[in-house]
Amino acid sequence: MKHRSKSTLFLMEQLVVIAVFAVCAAACVKILTHSYLTSKEANDLSNAILAAENGAESYKAAGGDIAKAAFMLGGIERDIDGKSTAIVYYNNTNGVCTEADSVYVLRLISDSPGAESSLSSALLEIEKNTGEELLTLTVTARGSK
Repeated sequence: MKHRSKSTLFLMEQLVVIAVFAVCAAACVKILTHSYLTSKEANDLSNAILAAENGAESYKAAGGDIAKAAFMLGGIERDIDGKSTAIVYYNNTNGVCTEADSVYVLRLISDSPGAESSLSSALLEIEKNTGEELLTLTVTARGSK
């Protein structure tokens, strides 16, 4: 009889140890998942900032010409709502790609006040294809219009 109660006690003890281990393992998995998602978000933001910097520098180097900036960035130029717009699609490694393979979209929208002015500006937007806006900033460059 004593032998049975010792083995039952041993089994109960083992079950408690397994339960504690399972709870600890679940907590570790949750922590690792959270850190992975935070790292991915930081990487996405870094890629968006790099694309924005490239867009701003290309716009400045093109002298405020959206078509030239689009060419330099490897994108396309379109007229959207009456405004000249450069559109560049990026994949998750920040390489230029097709719209179907893209993760980020850079839109460089000219709001130049007129051809007689030497000052032009553009709105630069970076978005993830999921629609989450990561970054929007205004770039001002001196053009030679």
